[in-house]
Amino acid sequence: MRRYVRVALLCLGCGLCSLLYGSSQLALQQEPGGGKPQARDPAGRKRAGGARAEAGSAGRAESAPPDSTEDSRWKVRFIPTSSKKCKNLSVSYWNSYWMLPSDVCGMNCFWEAAFRYGFMKTHLAEKMHLAVVACGERVEETVTMLKSAIIFSIRPLQFHIFAEEQLHNSFAAILNALPYQRKFNYTIYPITFPTESAAEWKKLFKPCASQRLFLPLILKDVDSLLYVDTDILFLRPVDDIWSFLKKFNSTQIAAMAPEHEEPRIGWYNRFARHPYYGVTGINSGVMLMNMTRIRRKYFKNDMTTAQLQWGEILMPLLKKYKLNITWGDQDLLNIMFFHNPESLFVFPCQWNYRPDHCIYGSNCKEAEEEGIFILHGNRGVYHDDKQPTFRAIYESIKRYSFGDDLVNFLLQPLELELQKTTHTYCGRIYKVFIKQLTKSIRYIYDTRSKGS
Repeated sequence: MRRYVRVALLCLGCGLCSLLYGSSQLALQQEPGGGKPQARDPAGRKRAGGARAEAGSAGRAESAPPDSTEDSRWKVRFIPTSSKKCKNLSVSYWNSYWMLPSDVCGMNCFWEAAFRYGFMKTHLAEKMHLAVVACGERVEETVTMLKSAIIFSIRPLQFHIFAEEQLHNSFAAILNALPYQRKFNYTIYPITFPTESAAEWKKLFKPCASQRLFLPLILKDVDSLLYVDTDILFLRPVDDIWSFLKKFNSTQIAAMAPEHEEPRIGWYNRFARHPYYGVTGINSGVMLMNMTRIRRKYFKNDMTTAQLQWGEILMPLLKKYKLNITWGDQDLLNIMFFHNPESLFVFPCQWNYRPDHCIYGSNCKEAEEEGIFILHGNRGVYHDDKQPTFRAIYESIKRYSFGDDLVNFLLQPLELELQKTTHTYCGRIYKVFIKQLTKSIRYIYDTRSKGS
């Protein structure tokens, strides 16, 4: 009898602790600032004021924080009391406490309710990982890209910046000075290639561009990642392209957009001397990756009957095709997905909108209907006068100061500048360039008004 009394008291005590924890969390949410946690560094330690990790200023890279979507840490096994009526049960967010079996003691019910509340807070704040590779005079362009991601995104961002050593301090100084520090964190890494072939990889196409091929091997603790070139601008939250990960079927490991929509002006279908994906090839300037799947997959290829993993296939591909490729690492990706087409998820051109989509006439129907979601200013169009429509958007986001009204200091001045570009093919459809931008800004203000 005494044993059952002890069990009952223990269960009651655990339940009381759970209720007290829930009350404390509720009180925190009612405090100014919503009781948000402080920013943490990659090691998980709290940092006063949400300060950024200063890996760049120290001239070394920090380890990326383990943030795998396939991590088992969301599953918790609770050990019940010695009562024979209680059972071990693995509980999670999906095991609602009111659905627990009747022979599970009250301790599990109370603790599971508290755990579920904590899981929801953590899950909603799950970071989106974004990587970029910057070499040469690309600091300003890269920061403008990161700025556009910060402005419109909803969930917190983890930036993985791969840059030459001499650029680290510049990146750290600029990013540390940005506001909204709880909305993003960053880690700066050196440019690294396999030792035995580093020189060959570094000079392939543009300096450092092939670094992106090795991201799954370097960021081993990152489950999913969005890689973008430095000349990308987000006109829609990163959250929306990140959601494509949930649309992958069981065989898909990455997502990219076609290189062209119109075969008559396509490069690969007219000039390529190597295999390429689909009708017109794919563009790797915006590449969403499930890196856990990439690391596990064995790829079919035209070099051996044996299937090879990611780290095994890259160098043999380069050796076989290096005299036939023009666009470096993008060509290697085309070859790889030519032999493994089932592994690629293809998203529409509005997620990687480039000058080719308008300089010969508008040929991205999705953008005409819904607007441009991600702008890709390749061919240096942000920095010359050949495509003033692209340059106007880049300059507007670069000049925008955090905290300023987005309508009066970004959207309206930009529209006036775009109206001056109607003498060009891209400028004639300038409203396509601000259609989604207008929606994104409206969403931000609607969200703020509902939260106030």
